[in-house]
Amino acid sequence: MIRDHRPYFIKNAYLKFQAFYTRHFLRPQFEILGRHPTFMKPWHVEIFGSPVEMGDCAIVIAAPDGKVRLAVWPEAKGKGRIRIGSYCMLCPGVRISSASEIIIGDNCMIASRAYVTDCDWHDIYNRITIGKSAPVQIAANVWIGDSAIICKGVQLGENCIIGAGAVVVDNVPANTIAAGNPARVVKKLDPNEKLTTRAQWFADPAALFDQIKQLDKKMLKGNTVRHWVRHLLYPRRGD
Repeated sequence: MIRDHRPYFIKNAYLKFQAFYTRHFLRPQFEILGRHPTFMKPWHVEIFGSPVEMGDCAIVIAAPDGKVRLAVWPEAKGKGRIRIGSYCMLCPGVRISSASEIIIGDNCMIASRAYVTDCDWHDIYNRITIGKSAPVQIAANVWIGDSAIICKGVQLGENCIIGAGAVVVDNVPANTIAAGNPARVVKKLDPNEKLTTRAQWFADPAALFDQIKQLDKKMLKGNTVRHWVRHLLYPRRGD
């Protein structure tokens, strides 16, 4: 599909249904879910166990072939927790699994099919136990690339970037880029460059959402129900 053929009122109704689904079916599964969450295709988000917490202005993008899974399987009583800060984004296929504790700071972005875990889930010699676990700490404004794996006990410093496909088994310092398997620091960020965070984008959520709404109206202007149905049933070159 080259462009969106839906009339605005149909897209708006779809967005309202997503918001209703999030409130009715997903919010009760969170220990905490902050203000202004946006879940795209929330029926493909799976939450298991407790507590799972998420801050304000979360964006979670799920897909039929990329479910977002947040799971807590405690290794012992009082253990197991997922806490995700405000202004974070999770892309399709992200999995976060906790037996001990996983803390993710504000403004973090986790790309498609990345995996964050604080446990081995099987011991090397005893395959019927969950093996070793150790808390994972991800500081504010971290960007984790496509299909990266963050393993138990790892600490990711503020502003760091984890390259696509990296396997992180050791701590990564703040303001660096790490890549590879096992991941190693390959570059340091320029301390003189100003960083723009997701929190700045959400500085005025009401104004931001209204701006997106007006953009949708402009992009979908002229689309009719007849045209939309024709596109669905009889697509043409250029659609």
